[in-house]
Amino acid sequence: MTIAILDPFSGISGDMTLGALIDVGLDPAWLMSLPGRMGLEGIGVRVQDVTRGDIACKKVDFDIPPQPHGRHVREIRRLVAESGAPEGVRTRADAAFMAIATAEGAIHGVEPDRVHLHELGAVDAILDVVGAIWGLDILGVTEVYCGSIALGDGTVRAAHGVLPVPAPATLKLLEGHTVRPGPEGAGELVTPTGAALVHVLSSGPPPAEYVPLRSGFGAGTKEFAGRANALRLILAEGSASQGGGTEHLIVLATDIDDMPGESLSVLAESLRAGGALDVVLIASTMKKGRPGTRVEALVRPGDVETIEAVLLTESTSIGVRRIPVERRALARRSGTVTVLGRSIAVKIVTLPDGSTRFKPEFDDVVATARESGRPVREVLDLASRASLQP
Repeated sequence: MTIAILDPFSGISGDMTLGALIDVGLDPAWLMSLPGRMGLEGIGVRVQDVTRGDIACKKVDFDIPPQPHGRHVREIRRLVAESGAPEGVRTRADAAFMAIATAEGAIHGVEPDRVHLHELGAVDAILDVVGAIWGLDILGVTEVYCGSIALGDGTVRAAHGVLPVPAPATLKLLEGHTVRPGPEGAGELVTPTGAALVHVLSSGPPPAEYVPLRSGFGAGTKEFAGRANALRLILAEGSASQGGGTEHLIVLATDIDDMPGESLSVLAESLRAGGALDVVLIASTMKKGRPGTRVEALVRPGDVETIEAVLLTESTSIGVRRIPVERRALARRSGTVTVLGRSIAVKIVTLPDGSTRFKPEFDDVVATARESGRPVREVLDLASRASLQP
């Protein structure tokens, strides 16, 4: 299992994350093709070798022609949906922008779907978020962890005027994560884009044990005397004793007896799109013998407010329970097999005894069955047998 560890000793931003990904092996040519993949024409991508505090880093910049000042969150979500990225990447990128909209909306008293993102709706911010999440996926990263985050100090000028560092939306996105102020005189070190990436990607603090494989640095724009303004990214193999890692998570639960089944299904999909790790609907018996449904969403601590907002606005619930839990997840990685001339994604899980188990992606199986005219059961069997081949 390949994990990624963010070391934001001098903060984090979207371009710093992209630079660090390039430094650990992401193909710069892929990043240069990203604007075209997203239908954002006329955008140039520059990857440079620079130093920050005598440390060699990669610096990523976008050359962008005049653009609208920000975008409505609905337009950004459409760009993400039409990006051609893998489903998991689209889901996380969408969750990142919805988390930003929810944080901004809470601060300014506006519903998330009505938020107009200024700096975060700019082309470079969109490319930062999608590129970072997609880049990690290309590198085969299955879990992301984040160390203590240096916030900086002072004030920053934004579309809403002069704000304290960290900006209110930035701090809201970092709820549940370990942060520290300073260093003195640094100004803003964590951008809202960087905070959004931590919010949707990080499973918490780095594990106690891991085997480092590669490390790299992504440069920030500012240069400071005597210290490196950079983000360190470590690709590592998770410790075998972790078995994929133990996480501290939250179960959000509510019981509902006045919503039809179709609406509950839509609610579950909204929760997953908002960043819930898992959603289950459980039949329950409520007061006076009324049949009901218990909705349970498994979420990371930093996503609690966002997912609760979805539960309370898209259901008839008037209250949500928070239940702390621990989850042990088996180490896993993704692969592909070829069946009937078509690629099918496969999830490969490592069991505690070191053996492996394979599961073909069912959506790919169904698509292959439809295109080939073969029964789903036959394609599933072929994919399972192909997975077992060395």
